[in-house]
Amino acid sequence: MSEVALPPVADAQPRVSVIVPAYGVAHLLGEALDSLIAQSFEQWECLVIDDGAPDDVAGAVAPYLADPRIRFLATRNQGVSAARNQAIAQACAPLLALLDGDDLFRPDYLATTVPLLEQDQSVRLVTVNARIFGAVPQERLCFTGKQGTGDGQRGTLADVLERSFGVYIGTTFRRADFDAIGGFDTAMAQSEDFDLWVRLMQLGGHARYVDAVLGDYRVRPNSASADAGRLLLGNIRVYEKCRAALAPDAPEQPLLDRLISDNREALAFEHAIDRVVDGDTERGLGELRAVRSRVGGMVWALSFALWRLFPSLARPMLAWRRRTHSRGYTSSSLRDLFNGAAA
Repeated sequence: MSEVALPPVADAQPRVSVIVPAYGVAHLLGEALDSLIAQSFEQWECLVIDDGAPDDVAGAVAPYLADPRIRFLATRNQGVSAARNQAIAQACAPLLALLDGDDLFRPDYLATTVPLLEQDQSVRLVTVNARIFGAVPQERLCFTGKQGTGDGQRGTLADVLERSFGVYIGTTFRRADFDAIGGFDTAMAQSEDFDLWVRLMQLGGHARYVDAVLGDYRVRPNSASADAGRLLLGNIRVYEKCRAALAPDAPEQPLLDRLISDNREALAFEHAIDRVVDGDTERGLGELRAVRSRVGGMVWALSFALWRLFPSLARPMLAWRRRTHSRGYTSSSLRDLFNGAAA
């Protein structure tokens, strides 16, 4: 698909460009754009990008193009990272905010995040809390505990790496920083957003968390983050890239070594469950026992004891676990992965 020319930018200089990839979510795009139009902060522009979607994104965005702050770009399909990069290349504002086409901003999102970046040059990104809704057993918040190892508002590179400081996808950051790190890595098939946060944090400064629910994150049944194995592979790639980019004596290197090791063990754990669910019970249980020391909790202890006596029960029990916790591993704790927690 050839690129569609953009209409002229609105006269007022925007302070933030909101990037909205809309692949496969034409039926939900209006909700996202309505949440943007409802912002108490008005000095924004929006770039909606259709990267070869199978649905009618152009038709969905058409009623909103009467607002000169909203522009539309269509390209051939190259994945979400390339789509965001292409939209950002057309952006005019010094700040960038990400809003996926099936998610929502609360009315004060931009009014809260933009000033924090404008007033403090040491802030690399501003993230918020959000409601998780949609294809989940029950609605919940992205973050329920203290963020990071410091004051709960500021996170270091190490905090972001170990996910004790979580970063919500609806995050705001500087265009200059984005350009300095080369944008989204289009070679990342998973964890491309986590990769961006980590590389932004390598510029120095700190991440800033606003302890308020300012977004709504929709989980769809076909969400890419539903595959724990792919997510763990993405994590490992992010950690390996960071380890290679940092100086050998950087204080984060021991942490990166541990995180890579932990995620590889977690990946082996998920693969072992796959074996059992696929019917290779004996081999799968053997592989699970190999990482038994990393599994905590009474439920797992009882399960292993039961499977030793009745191996045939492992397959339905683990298949149930896989269905129940299909959102996969996004927690800061490997223990939570083994215990089946889903963020």
